[in-house]
Parts: sequence; structure tokens; C-alpha cells
Amino acid sequence: MIVAVSVLFFTVLGAGWLVRFLPQDNQRWLKLLLAFSGAYLFALTILHILPDVLLSTQDPHRVGFYILAGFFLQLVLEVFSHGVEHGHIHAHSQGNGHHHHHGGSVPVLLLTSLIIHSFLEGSVMVQSRMAAQQAHEHLHSHAHVGDNFYHILAGIALHHIPAAIALMSVLVTQLHSFKKAFGYLLLFAVASPLGLLFSNYVALEKLLSSEAYTVLSGLVVGNFLHISTTILFETSPEHRFNRGKLLATLAGAMIAIGAGMM
Repeated sequence: MIVAVSVLFFTVLGAGWLVRFLPQDNQRWLKLLLAFSGAYLFALTILHILPDVLLSTQDPHRVGFYILAGFFLQLVLEVFSHGVEHGHIHAHSQGNGHHHHHGGSVPVLLLTSLIIHSFLEGSVMVQSRMAAQQAHEHLHSHAHVGDNFYHILAGIALHHIPAAIALMSVLVTQLHSFKKAFGYLLLFAVASPLGLLFSNYVALEKLLSSEAYTVLSGLVVGNFLHISTTILFETSPEHRFNRGKLLATLAGAMIAIGAGMM
């Protein structure tokens, strides 16, 4: 658990710190990273998280409503985050041009929406093998709660790299201070670890003794489907052939597929 918390926390901080050194005028590398992470997240959702959600309930048809709710919840969150969670670096400043007249202001709604999004991502990761056994006994099914913990951890960590870079870029632009921006990045960095700790230590028994885990997982599936497909479409907006993006996309998908065979 310490490893998972550390990976989630330091991935965000490390990616945010890189903004000081990365070129802002050439972001081809970011588009390749987005294509890779989007494909990995999409394949991970279809091959691992979605089957787990369907197997975690005695009424799989109900899961569709939770997935739809998660999909449209992400649409609402993006009204405030302006797509930062899938790598839109300039979206916030462009969408809210009047903020340029208020230098030093903190984009509170953007941060809040990203924190909610990140907390949900962390809360869906249940590691305990005892938890998995309890889920088997409770549902009398073949659910695999916890079996894909590290696959999901890798997917969320990959997804957080471009999100942290985009958020840090927006914060530096708004606050005109790398130090201040890094302080607010910490709020985003702790959100997923807090969600992870909440699910595994605070609400584990309640999650496994009710429909709560299925609801939460369904919401995250819808969330991931929205984000990953948005990333994949945005990296090729005019459907032009780009060998680099194609290879990055295929690599992300194949790694997710290969991880499921281990």
C-alpha cells in the first residue's frame, strides 16, 4: 500500500516539477504521451475494470446506469477543469480570458474538479486479498476485486503525468510563481492517495457489504471511458495518419493487453 501511495503522489509531483524544464513551444512529446496513456487507459478499462464491475454485482444490467452517470459526471467536471485531466494546457486560460486581468488568482473550480476526479480514481483501487475473499463470499460470484490493483495503479499514474503537467502549466500562468503553483499541485497529488486509503482502510467493509463498490467502480469506468476516448480523438483531430501517434497508441493498448495475461 505504501508503494501505491508513493507512486500516485510522486508521479504527480515529478511531472509537475518537469514543467520548469520542458519546452512549452514544442509539445509533440506531450501528444505522444497522451496517445500512449489514452490507449492504455481505454484498454485497461475494457479488459480489466469493466469486467470486474460486472462480476461484482448480481444485477449486471444496473451497472450501465452507473457507467452513464460516471461518463456524464466527467462532462460536468470538465466544464470547470477545461480538459486539464487529459492534457489541455491552455484550455483554462483560453476559456476564461477575463482571468488574465486578475493575475495571481487561484483557479479554485479547476482545482476542485480535478481533486474530485482524482479522489474517485484512487478510491476504486481495492488491494486487500481478504477484501477479495469477502467479496466472493458476499456475492457468490467470481469477482476479482483487488486482482488488477497494480494494472489500475499503472493506468492512473500514466494518466496523471500529462494531467499534472497541464495543471502545473495553468497554475504557473495564473499565479506567476512556480513555487506557489507547486504548493497547489500538492492538493492534486494527495487526492488519489487519499481516495485509495479511504477505500482500503476507512470504508472497506461498507464497500464490500453493499452495492457501493459497484456504484463507485461503475462511475470510474464511465469516467475513464470519457477521458480515454477524448484523448484518442483529440490526438488525431483530423484523422490524419501520424506514425508516431499510431505507434504510441498501439504500444499503450498492447501493454495493457499483455499485463492482463500475466
